[in-house]
Amino acid sequence: MKRKSWGIYIGIVGLVLMISFITRSLLSGPSTAPQKKDVVKAERTSTVAGTADERMAVPGRGLIAGNAIVEPRQPSTKVAAAVPGRIAMIAVQEGNKVKRGAVLVQLDDAPERAALKAAAADLAAAEARAQMSAEEFRRTEQIAKGGAATADELDKARQQSEIDQRTFVATEARRDQAKANLDQLTVRTPIDGEILQVKYRVGEYVTPGGDPVVVMGDISALRVRIDVDERDIGHIAVGDSAFAVADAYPGKKFTGRVVEIGRMMGRKNARTDDPTERIDTKILETVIELDDPDGLVPGQLVTGYIKGNK
Repeated sequence: MKRKSWGIYIGIVGLVLMISFITRSLLSGPSTAPQKKDVVKAERTSTVAGTADERMAVPGRGLIAGNAIVEPRQPSTKVAAAVPGRIAMIAVQEGNKVKRGAVLVQLDDAPERAALKAAAADLAAAEARAQMSAEEFRRTEQIAKGGAATADELDKARQQSEIDQRTFVATEARRDQAKANLDQLTVRTPIDGEILQVKYRVGEYVTPGGDPVVVMGDISALRVRIDVDERDIGHIAVGDSAFAVADAYPGKKFTGRVVEIGRMMGRKNARTDDPTERIDTKILETVIELDDPDGLVPGQLVTGYIKGNK
């Protein structure tokens, strides 16, 4: 009897717990209801330059804001090696200003130098032989006029001169090819500019199609490429005044004006580390020419502002 009563008691307790759980679930609302902390996070705004997203606050009415990146007026030039090889010498450092044709990097060229030396020696021998054959043909031609040489001797002298001349030309081509192979191991700058980045060290191996050995550009004038949201493209025009701000210089504005507006919508270029930032937003690239970019460097993330015309 006691065992039966104990079973009834356990059943009643279980029923009460189940009813309590169901009631609490109904009162708490659907599981997809936003929590208070999520609502607060969604409503926040950011005014820190370089970390703004679509909800960021802009300093003043009529301003169009967007994440942006600093770049040279002309796109940077990535200088690569034309042939594979091991770096024997690096002639420049980051920050150096160089002229077109200056040596940037020298690859190991000992075998190519030896090949060029051998080709040059062969060329000298071939040239001497061609000159001797040509002189022999001229002498035979002269004496043949006086009857001292037969027509057969004259023909043989002519043929030998022609053979030796062709040998000389072929050897000269081999010498030129050896020189070209050697020249390819010297990486030179294709433009006047400044060394922005040296990507390798002495002793490392480079291959065509890999990373460039040197990145260079003209940073005498810097620009800011800003991502303008598709909602705002109707409010901007070339010539609009603009400015940029950077985390590194609190309170400072780098003023400028809009000099270029893209012709095609695209994806964001300047992305921050903010995990809430949307990356699927369509943007229009817009370029701001800066009046005085002193302190900014290419590749730096900033926030750009354009004083819209509407």
